[in-house]
Amino acid sequence: MSHFRWLARAAPSHTGGVTTDESRYEAVRSRDARFDGVFFLGVRTTGIYCRPSCPAVTPKRENVRFYPTAAAAQGAGFRACRRCRPDAVPGSAEWNVRADLVGRAMRMISDGVVDREGVAGLAARLGYSPRQVQRQLTAELGAGPVALARAQRAHTARVLLQTTGLPVTEIAFAAGFASVRQFNDTVREVYARTPSALRAASVRGGHGPAGRPAARAGTARADTARADTAPDGGPVSGVTLRLAYRGDYAAAQMFGFLERRAVPGVEEVRGQPGGRTYRRTLDLPYGTGVAEVDESPARGGGWLACRLHLGDLRDLTTAVQRIRRLFDLDADPFAVTEHLSRYETLAPLLERTPGLRSPGAADAHELAARAVLGQQVTVGAARTLTGRLVQAYGKPLAAPSGALTHLFPEPGALAEAPLGELGMPESRRRTLRTVAAALADGTVVLDPGADRDATERALLALPGIGPWTAGYMRMRALGDPDVFLPGDVGVRHGLALAGADPTQADHWRPWRSYALHHLWHATTQAGADGSSQRAPRAA
Repeated sequence: MSHFRWLARAAPSHTGGVTTDESRYEAVRSRDARFDGVFFLGVRTTGIYCRPSCPAVTPKRENVRFYPTAAAAQGAGFRACRRCRPDAVPGSAEWNVRADLVGRAMRMISDGVVDREGVAGLAARLGYSPRQVQRQLTAELGAGPVALARAQRAHTARVLLQTTGLPVTEIAFAAGFASVRQFNDTVREVYARTPSALRAASVRGGHGPAGRPAARAGTARADTARADTAPDGGPVSGVTLRLAYRGDYAAAQMFGFLERRAVPGVEEVRGQPGGRTYRRTLDLPYGTGVAEVDESPARGGGWLACRLHLGDLRDLTTAVQRIRRLFDLDADPFAVTEHLSRYETLAPLLERTPGLRSPGAADAHELAARAVLGQQVTVGAARTLTGRLVQAYGKPLAAPSGALTHLFPEPGALAEAPLGELGMPESRRRTLRTVAAALADGTVVLDPGADRDATERALLALPGIGPWTAGYMRMRALGDPDVFLPGDVGVRHGLALAGADPTQADHWRPWRSYALHHLWHATTQAGADGSSQRAPRAA
């Protein structure tokens, strides 16, 4: 058995398998970063809470309490550790796997729904009463939606304090707080410092708004910032972040996947493999934005460098979450590897490309349109068609940012559009208009917390949408880690190369999306051409 296979099998079954306080304490004793974000520990003797991999001296077992979320630890009276920054860990992969109320709610809270619409808005989107949502989240996570959103706002506030020169008052409202007093009280409670002291400590540490080099390697926290120009032409501070992830990360494959599909005007990839930068426009709740993510390995690993240039800093939390979903940064590669490497047909693929992720989408509505445009054509043709769509119906930026010139067209703009510029069959133009109209009127919902089964059924009810298109949208737009497309040409090639049979796929649950990407990658490496309506490279 190879060293890789031994590591996979010697590891705990997966992060969700650490279900007792004793097993959690063993993870803390070994400073196991695989469990960062999966649970948090509060230390009674110090009053602080940490991530499991905190480098501080391991506390005695009798002094430790465990919490499923940072919000629960804060609610119990613990403040964030200044050394390990537990608020900056990757999100728990559990929320991507779970399709129940709690998983859906967590994805929506991460996207800023509570900040924008309140608990009533969150509950309405979920189809439950506010009381039911409060009760279920509190029972499972030790904190309700308000507390969970508050913990997220505190993290956003710290990032802005330590990476921009904005006045404290502006930061308070940009982070989503209703008042400066609420902001001050929360920062003091969570970090045991005033906002001014938190900023001053950051500057003394060399990673403050002046833009000096920052942060110990591997801490997965905010780094530096610089002044820039907003996508709409106005002045705004650019915010530079370290976006944390767990385990191996196959950056070359992720950036190659995005580069081959980069839509002119909306996306671009600069540089050569190994040092590429992915850039794209973002249509956000309060304004527009441009995101930049670097491929180059971060010193010490564990994070990707990201720069966000936002027209309105209230969009910071939402922008971060959308980029995290696009790059699949909250995945659990340990769980994926442990499960899929049990199968002889898949194990060599995982060993060949450790850390391969399942890309999501920065804009779910955009992904839906691209999936339709990718039917029956190659990657290059789909890219050309989508570029024409952007030029004809996208909203131009007030000031171009490099090759980025437009936002992707809104569904309402496409629902009644003639689409004659695209030069494709009328049947597919009609399908695109139908999907756009369904998104615009709410017949189909692609929100982060949407019910995946209900959404797939709604998609399949639309003329022109078959299992491949619906499944592809479910995998990427809704971030479902358990989608398999047996009719896909690339998957069939990959199965043949691996010596696998489609009937085996049921055994690969709940990580079939990752198995699918390994099969696609094997096909790409082998130079197979899967140009058909179900070819993955076309979308």
